[in-house]
Amino acid sequence: MAAGTSNYWEDLRKQARQLENELDLKLVSFSKLCTSYSHSSARDGRRDSSDTTPLLNGSSQDRMFETMAIEIEQLLARLTGVNDKMAEYTNSTGVPSLNTALMHTLQRHRDILQDYTHEFHKTKANFTAIRERENLMGSVRKDIESYKSGSGVNNRRTELFLKEHDHLRNSDRLIEETISIAMATKENMTSQRGMLKSIHSKMNTLANRFPAVNSLIQRINLRKRRDSLILGGVIGICTILLLLYAFH
Repeated sequence: MAAGTSNYWEDLRKQARQLENELDLKLVSFSKLCTSYSHSSARDGRRDSSDTTPLLNGSSQDRMFETMAIEIEQLLARLTGVNDKMAEYTNSTGVPSLNTALMHTLQRHRDILQDYTHEFHKTKANFTAIRERENLMGSVRKDIESYKSGSGVNNRRTELFLKEHDHLRNSDRLIEETISIAMATKENMTSQRGMLKSIHSKMNTLANRFPAVNSLIQRINLRKRRDSLILGGVIGICTILLLLYAFH
């Protein structure tokens, strides 16, 4: 029965690790899609002003975004279900020491799930913001071009509008670069957090082992003292018997 429950726990852990690996790859691709979308938007803004199409590949990227978002949400839901099953298993486990180790492992998987969920929602929000801003800029650009082509007056005002538009595009580019740097920093911090968690887990394991080692050493010392007392008693009795024999 214990072997069966242990295999059930290991199967859940394998499922959790597999889903976490798939989510990690999906989130990296999702982040790259967001970055490529912003870069293509920046390049599109520097095209000739007579071309008023917002994005050449916008519709395909939007479809890809929606597909990947659905896939990631499904993976997150599956990983949440596995974590819930692991929680049910730990609640049904009767051995306190084993239950503590299982709870520690479960907490690590929950932290990973929380990090992936936060990263997904953040990347999704950034992508949506970039897309909405690009649509807004495309509408403004069309209005400017329509105004410029529809009237032969106010050229100076149109030129100012275009310059202001260029300034906005440059500001957007700087913001996108800052977001990319922040995302790279976040990935590094997540990696460092994983390393610190691993070190912390190893330290806890060593700390849990030390009491057992101390108990073993105390038992060895007690046995040594008992053996010394027995040996001393035997030697004393033998000495007394020798003395009695010698004097009689």
